[in-house]
Amino acid sequence: MKNILKLLVLIIGPLWAQKDSIQVIIKPTMGSAKPIKFNLNEDGSLYFQTTFLNQTWLRFNESNPGTTVNGEKSDQTLDIGLRRTRIQMFGQITSRSFIYFQFGMNNFNFLSQNAGNRKLGAFFHDALCEYRLSTGNELKIGGGLTIANGLSRFSQPSIGTIMTLDVPVFAQATVDQTDEFSRKLSIYARGQVGKFDYRFSYSDPFVYRTSGITPTAGVNASFAGKKHSKQYQTYIMYQFLEHEAHTTPYMTGTYLGKKRIFNIAAGAIYQPKAMWHTSGQDTTYQQMLLLAVESFLDIPLNKDKETALSAYAGFFRYDFGKNYLRYNGIMNPADGSINKGNFASNSQGNAYPMMGSGNVFYSQLGYLMPKQWLSQTQLMAFGSVLATHYDRIGKAAAVYELGMNWLIKGHQSKISLTWQNRPTFRQENGLIKSDIRSSCLIAQYQIFI
Repeated sequence: MKNILKLLVLIIGPLWAQKDSIQVIIKPTMGSAKPIKFNLNEDGSLYFQTTFLNQTWLRFNESNPGTTVNGEKSDQTLDIGLRRTRIQMFGQITSRSFIYFQFGMNNFNFLSQNAGNRKLGAFFHDALCEYRLSTGNELKIGGGLTIANGLSRFSQPSIGTIMTLDVPVFAQATVDQTDEFSRKLSIYARGQVGKFDYRFSYSDPFVYRTSGITPTAGVNASFAGKKHSKQYQTYIMYQFLEHEAHTTPYMTGTYLGKKRIFNIAAGAIYQPKAMWHTSGQDTTYQQMLLLAVESFLDIPLNKDKETALSAYAGFFRYDFGKNYLRYNGIMNPADGSINKGNFASNSQGNAYPMMGSGNVFYSQLGYLMPKQWLSQTQLMAFGSVLATHYDRIGKAAAVYELGMNWLIKGHQSKISLTWQNRPTFRQENGLIKSDIRSSCLIAQYQIFI
């Protein structure tokens, strides 16, 4: 493990300052790195800022039954990958105009390819323009390719600040099916009025065939290949303590005790005729209705010791139509299965039934330990549980996670280690039944500036 950590730790060289008509705010520092920020006026109220993020994974995975890698049976895998590599560019261009871009790639490992080419992974995640109609944050109108949506805080997460090693991807419920890595072409209104934080979105989802899958109606619901319709989304949050940041649409994972946050929220996504299935010789269209209620707590415990507590709990009701079920594996280290009749499509590697029609409960808890235990660095222990009860499986299933963050410089430089345990399933006579449970161990090094 010492050798692994040595390989993961990168040495960042000093940054330098440049003075010009547009001031570049970059200074050498022994503490946390300053933002890469270009002031566009004297007081800095107008600016343009850039951030960079890279998350490198080293992972050992116990494969799901029947897994193959490159055509060979594989009970275990060890892989190295880039979970996320991102560049953000955003700024307050006028007193009321805001612009935001995000460019990068995701899930890049030894199997990655797009139409047979491993070099086609990067794309624009976000490209939006926003205008503030009020003098404060009461009302902002925006549009473009954006993650601003409904449902949950984890449907629009700030991935550089997440507490667990990865976000709970089930909350990005249509990821890469009718969206672009959870982003959609939308117009939206968002803001903060008193203790309320709200957002309403009108979205034009991508047609399903642009995901690379040929739409085919079957006895179980899938995304429809015809009857394109618009999508309506909303998210409303009540903030009991401090207000959360409102610069970008993204929502913070943990503030590491720097703020006192306690919220309750509800969200929804609705799209008519989004799904279809066959009924005899007929094709039936169904709505997609996704609902969530949740609560988030992130508070300091002892200011002298700099300890903090972070907690989240959310209940989700997913209606994707009759018996919809989707297997998904994050940066899957496998590409096939043997004896496919006994295993569901795309169930190889580390995949499990992540999304489906039914009920979901998700919770996470983290404790930030005293700083003096490790000089100026800190440890943060965390755990999470995802409990699902999807109609097509007919029984409850759970995914567990335990882990630790070594916060070398907060979220800017951190090493995370996590153990995850998930269910696996087989098919018998058309029924989905439980099989053995499988685990994986992941080490991640994140740099975020």
